[in-house]
Amino acid sequence: MSADEDALCVVLCNAPPDKAEDIARAVLEGHLCACVNIVPGVVSLYWWKGELCRDGESTLLIKTRASLVAELTRAIRAAHPYEVPEVIALPIDPSKGNPAYLDWLRAETKPPA
Repeated sequence: MSADEDALCVVLCNAPPDKAEDIARAVLEGHLCACVNIVPGVVSLYWWKGELCRDGESTLLIKTRASLVAELTRAIRAAHPYEVPEVIALPIDPSKGNPAYLDWLRAETKPPA
């Protein structure tokens, strides 16, 4: 397995509070991630179709393999009610953090094809 296939990341996604758990379960059931934290009570302000919008949302912090981000993105888009859901992947530095946790994360996600 190459270093790229073994790389890990955190994916950020905001969703309506009543849909956040459904999205989390959809990506977890497919083993596209090892863990999803749902952070409720987020207020998002953003531009959409020329208007300034304000919505209550929940932020999903999704821990996964970098090699699964494309498939994870497709699954989020399929389960998400927004026309353009946020999906942003941030790399995890493998030299920082709890090595046992990072090993668990790899073990609980689909291995690269």
